[in-house]
Order: sequence, then C-alpha cells, then structure tokens
Amino acid sequence: MLQKIQLLILMLAISLAFVSANLYAAPLSQENGQDYVVQADDWLSKLAEKFYGDVLAYPAIVEATNTKAAADDSYTAIDNPDVIEVGQKLFIPAAQEASTLLEAPAPVLNGDLTIYSGRSESLVGPLIEQFKQETGLNIEVRYGETAEMASTILEEGDNSPADVYYGQDAGALGALANAGRFLPLPEATLNQVEPRFRSAEGLWIGTSGRARVVVYNTDTLAEADLPDDIFGFCDSTWTGRMGWAPTNGSFQAFVTALRVVEGEDRAREWLSCIQANEPAVFPNNTSIVEAVGSGEIDLGFVNHYYLLQFLAENPDFPAANYYDRSGDVGAMINVAGVGIINTTDNLEAAQAFVDFLLQPTSQEYFNKETHEYPLAAAIELDPALKPLTEFNAPDIDLSRLQDLDGTLQLLQELGIL
Repeated sequence: MLQKIQLLILMLAISLAFVSANLYAAPLSQENGQDYVVQADDWLSKLAEKFYGDVLAYPAIVEATNTKAAADDSYTAIDNPDVIEVGQKLFIPAAQEASTLLEAPAPVLNGDLTIYSGRSESLVGPLIEQFKQETGLNIEVRYGETAEMASTILEEGDNSPADVYYGQDAGALGALANAGRFLPLPEATLNQVEPRFRSAEGLWIGTSGRARVVVYNTDTLAEADLPDDIFGFCDSTWTGRMGWAPTNGSFQAFVTALRVVEGEDRAREWLSCIQANEPAVFPNNTSIVEAVGSGEIDLGFVNHYYLLQFLAENPDFPAANYYDRSGDVGAMINVAGVGIINTTDNLEAAQAFVDFLLQPTSQEYFNKETHEYPLAAAIELDPALKPLTEFNAPDIDLSRLQDLDGTLQLLQELGIL
C-alpha cells in the first residue's frame, strides 16, 4: 500500500512538472507579453510565426522591443529587422498589444500619381499594378532607361509631372538628390533599411539590392578559367569573347563606382582595354545573358538576377554567375531605389508608394520574382540567391555615385557611347 501511495505521489509530481513546463513554454498569452532571448537560427519573422502564427507580424516585436530599449538598457534596440544576434533580449508583446501595434490607419489616397521608372515594366509592372489595385489611385508610369528618366526630370525642372522617381541604381538617385530634386523621407521609412543602402541625407532609399557579376557560358568556361578581378579581362585572351551594354543604367553605375574607387585614370584604362578587346555591344543585360547561353559570346558584365530569371524557366540553361574573387568593383552591391520629387502635388500617395515597396509582401516579390536581395524585411532569402556574406563585395558609399554626367562624358570621349 505504501508503495502504491508513493507511486501516486510521484506520478502527480511528474504531471505537475509537465504542466508547469508547458505553461512556461506555451505560446504567448493574450494577457501578458514576455521577454525572449534570441537563439541560434532565430529571425524575427520566424518568431512572429511562433508566437502569433503570422510571419508578417514581426514589426510588433520590433516596436515593442525598441520601446523597452528606450527605458531599459538590458534590451537592445533593433535598427535592422534583418539582423538580430544570439543572446539579444527581445520583448514579445501580448497578442492584443501586437494587434494594436500593427493597426496603422490606412491613409486616404485619391487623385493621380505619376511614376518615372528606370526599372523595366517586365520587372516591376506587376508590383505597381498591385499598388494601383490596392489604393484605387489613377497611376501613370513612364518607363525608360534609368539615366534617361533622371535626366528628363532635371530637364523638366519645376514643371515635371513626376511625383516619384524609381531608379535601378544609386548613381541616378544620387544625381537627382544632388540637384535638390528629392524631398526628405520620414525617419520611420528610412530606418527600415541599413544606412549603407539609403541616402545619408535621407533623400532616397534602396528597395532591393543587386550584385554586379560576370555571367559566363558553362559549356566553354569553368569558374577557375576566369581572372581574379575585372582588370584580368583586359588580357587579349578575351578578345571577341565578351559582351557589355554601355547604354544600360546599371553598367553606367558600375563605371561611376569604378571612377570613385579606382580613380579616373584606372577607370579610363579599364574601359579602353575592354574596348580594345572588341566586346559585342548589347542594349541590355537580358540580351547579354541570352547571348552567353546561346554561345554567341563566352561571358558578359551584368547584374546577378538576370541569369536567375533564365534558370527559373530552364534549369539547364548553360550559364553561371561569377563573383570576382578579389572583391573589387566587379562584385559591387548596388540598389534599386526610390525618392519623392520635390514638386509632387500628391505627397500622401507618393509616400504610400515608397512604403509599399518596403513592405514585406513587396520585399518577398523582389526576393522570389525578380531574384533581387530584399533590403527592408526580415524574410528568408531565396535559396537561388547567393547570400551577401558568401562573396567578397567591396565597401562602397553608394551616395558617392551621383556623378553620372562625368561617366557619360567619359564613355562618349572613348567612343563607347
């Protein structure tokens, strides 16, 4: 009998311990928030799904933690939702509080919005159409080359009908900012991305990132055959085997970065030697990748995501991206970005479009549909994308890439344009 009583007591103790453990491990209650210490493999959207069943609820954790951090230094403010550290103390608000934090009143939007886009319609047209459907705004989009659209705004001056400029590189964004054509963006908007991916003066913000690469034909070349840096392509071995797109905005931004990092003489030297190697000239990155895959050329200078679009349709497409080993400008990270024109007559709609491009669903579109690097949302990177930590990208101040005119003059002087 004594043994039976002892056994019952033991079973009761185990049951109470089990219940107690589950209470402490249970998902967040409706009544109380709780502290949480970041573990390995945690990210904010994963925690939002764990506690709220919604990966897009992570901004509530950010706001609640930052509120705590303002008064209690045992918490660390979250400046970039993509980056949390193991051991960092967060505050997970109760479900009701999280719901309140996430309930931002929708702005009342009406009227017209004119977007000058240096990004192609095939890339961003579906996203802009989604914004149009969600807001009911009458939206006009004027598509063109990034430099062309920026120059148009400058030429139009105060009479420009543009409300928003959406460009594919930091150089054109910097040129407009330098000319005083952008309005300052709110801190709440700017803080959604790392400082290196936005204007230091808060005049424009990156919406997605792109790596500069060399795309090469895998039937004729192996990565080991390629030189360590972009100057290696000056060797006469590459004569007649390369392609470039001098009129393309991303190429011009790359040349601007080359001028900034290496200096005018070295930039001139690289352009001259590649020109001497008789590269095929193409209108854009897409046609370069297509020519590489067909064997028309062996390699070309492009942005990383164009090849991924081909591979999404045909996994056997015979090409690969090469991120140069030296970490020079040939592997730079640039951004597509957006700014509000200072003569806009619909500021609320323009700001809404900027915020729309930074919201998680839009960032997921860049991640999965255009194969670019998301900059503003804590979402899991598409496996097709090479993580930024896995290649040697140079540290370039993107705000210094504004001298587009100097690049165009150099290309014209050398007979490349």
